[in-house]
Amino acid sequence: MTTPDTPAGGRVPFNDLARIAPMDTLRAAVDDAITAGDFVQGRAIDSFERRFAEYNGVAHCVGTSSGTSALQCALAAAGCGPGDEVVTVSATFVATAEAITHTGASPVFVDVDPVTGTARPDQVRAAVTARTRAILPVHLYGHPADPRELAAIGAGHGIPVIADASHAHGATWDGRPVAAYADVTCFSFYPSKNLGAFGDAGALVTDDPQLARRARSLCDHGREDGEVVTAGHNWRMDTLQAAVLAAKLPHLDHWTRLRRRAADRYRGSLRDTGLTLPTTSPAAGHAHHLYVVRHPQRDALRAELAGHGVDTRVHYPRAVHQLRPFSALRTPPGGLPETEALARQCLSLPLFPGITDEELDTVVRAVRAALRTVERNTTTAPADQPRPPATARN
Repeated sequence: MTTPDTPAGGRVPFNDLARIAPMDTLRAAVDDAITAGDFVQGRAIDSFERRFAEYNGVAHCVGTSSGTSALQCALAAAGCGPGDEVVTVSATFVATAEAITHTGASPVFVDVDPVTGTARPDQVRAAVTARTRAILPVHLYGHPADPRELAAIGAGHGIPVIADASHAHGATWDGRPVAAYADVTCFSFYPSKNLGAFGDAGALVTDDPQLARRARSLCDHGREDGEVVTAGHNWRMDTLQAAVLAAKLPHLDHWTRLRRRAADRYRGSLRDTGLTLPTTSPAAGHAHHLYVVRHPQRDALRAELAGHGVDTRVHYPRAVHQLRPFSALRTPPGGLPETEALARQCLSLPLFPGITDEELDTVVRAVRAALRTVERNTTTAPADQPRPPATARN
């Protein structure tokens, strides 16, 4: 994993999108799309959609303008609207809940498993009511929310499972792509994702031909066969983004292996530090979009790591139900204690394809030094000393 591009001075970036990008292939793909001149609904989109559907083991893929629009489109195509409820989690990026509310439906939050950070099936089952139109689990950080159990809950109640896999390109469950279990699976291709475009883009994949047809119509101003049949949206994927994604897709499995290798190295080197490390369920093939550790003094630890030249992030410093627009939404009896604990404690360490062994070792040394400092400061600080505020950005 060593490359001549290792940053000097021991500084470790959180991500480096250009480190192993297949630049010659990407330039050629973009040049071809420019030469063809079909910038909207071009041939590259058809090619990418076919290949991405096949990659996920399903029949249909509909490219969209972003991961958020993929979620909203999938919910609308499934019939979600005013008065409906969608069971989901608050431990996610705000886009998951935004997509629900923009259909007119209401998110109903359930708590997460303290180990995986994903939806607890028992709470999902208890949250379903006569108003529930869909279940929307999130494959957080790249670890699947148990897709087999959630699919069984959806089937038992006759409601679709629409999964948010924005972190989970290449994730599997029992050796099958996670998209093979849900009725619809939505992806973001934001540049930092495991499969990233050169800007915003997204897609939904499904085996349901009618849902795929409705979704494609909604993305293109409600048109079908040249006729406007419903009030739609402009949620189309750009041809240039499709060209970039098609060029990158053959590398995705290799990049996932590199992510898993880096995660394994962290796990072996940090297991005796007292940090809570990510755990992978036996059935899960973790995509490791992020490597998220937990510590009760997260903000102090993050500040120390910055001083050691290690860039980190917080995904996410507040759960969705703690954000002003969503604070009045229904939560289960007893609240969402595991979700809130995750928001207080989570810290994402650098992990990306092409990160070197030297960089990983630098992070490990910095974590150990930072933990010693945090522990010393915690022991000697006055009892009424306030904790530093979270300053993380996403």
